[in-house]
Amino acid sequence: MVTSVLSWVWIGSGVLLIISVLLHSPKGDGMGGLAASGGSMFTSARSAEATLNRISWTLLAIFLGLAVVLSAGWLG
Repeated sequence: MVTSVLSWVWIGSGVLLIISVLLHSPKGDGMGGLAASGGSMFTSARSAEATLNRISWTLLAIFLGLAVVLSAGWLG
């Protein structure tokens, strides 16, 4: 029972991790970054990116922790 619940949590955290990684903005803007205004760097997008980073790292820790627990067979 516990193993099946943790398996579903593991699958859910994996799906949410994929979604959160895909939501990140690309670091390199390429040639389009040259035409961007300098004032746009200091908006709320920076705090949104920091929050998204925190969510991604948390989901990664949950995913990897559950992968170790489920693969080691510690639950029976």
